[in-house]
Amino acid sequence: MNSWYSLVDFLLPFQWTGHLFMKNALLAVLLVTPIFGILGTMVVNSRMAFFSDSIGHGAFTGIAIGTMLGGIQPIWAATAFSIIFALTITYIKNKSSASTDTIIGVFSSTAIALGLVILSYGGSFNKFSAYLIGDLLSISPSELFLLLGVFISVLVLWLVIFNKILINSINQSLAASRGINTLLIEMLFTAAIAFVVTITIQWVGLLIINSLLVLPAAAARNITTNVRQYHLVSVAIALISGIFGLILSYYFNTATGATIVLVAAAFFFITFSLRGRLHG
Repeated sequence: MNSWYSLVDFLLPFQWTGHLFMKNALLAVLLVTPIFGILGTMVVNSRMAFFSDSIGHGAFTGIAIGTMLGGIQPIWAATAFSIIFALTITYIKNKSSASTDTIIGVFSSTAIALGLVILSYGGSFNKFSAYLIGDLLSISPSELFLLLGVFISVLVLWLVIFNKILINSINQSLAASRGINTLLIEMLFTAAIAFVVTITIQWVGLLIINSLLVLPAAAARNITTNVRQYHLVSVAIALISGIFGLILSYYFNTATGATIVLVAAAFFFITFSLRGRLHG
């Protein structure tokens, strides 16, 4: 970490970099936002925005269960529960004739209600209400190493299954005809989303984490014409939004996660206004 701190001091001799918590937050942004930029492309492409939002609700229930059990960090209980939650939705969605949004709505509403009941019954709600907003500035060096592990894991998974996910998102029947286990691929993808969302929810916040996953990819889709551009622009928008949002939150004393999302939203509206000209 000392090497990172020295590099920041050398490259960015500004007031806001004089604080260790800002240097930690900057590194977190550089690790987290590319993950959201990458995963978000397929979330948007597969029309899964509602699904990824429900994962946050599942994570909240996992936190509640972890609190109730005791002897375990709530975030790890939340991670386990969210992955099981995501896999269950994916399995039932593929095996049921009910509409996808109905299935997701049932699971999502049940999860958030269960989490609220558990936390309010145990008198722990106020203690864990911080998960609703998140606090990126509180991230510690040890948690940064955890984020680095998540970053590497997502990149490796993406390199291994990206082509299969892409084909599956375009045409599931075509993917199956090519020998792709569509259910397994979709489960791996949804488990990855659940893992990333749950691990980062304590710093980004339940209320806005889905926006950070969707907005950069949605903005990139407005102005790109192929898959390579789509990914690169999505990651670039996520990174720029993260850095500028972090700096703005420091000077305006606002919630960091929410400020990052507002910058990403500005990118979406700007690219949306340009869409007609670029594709006209």
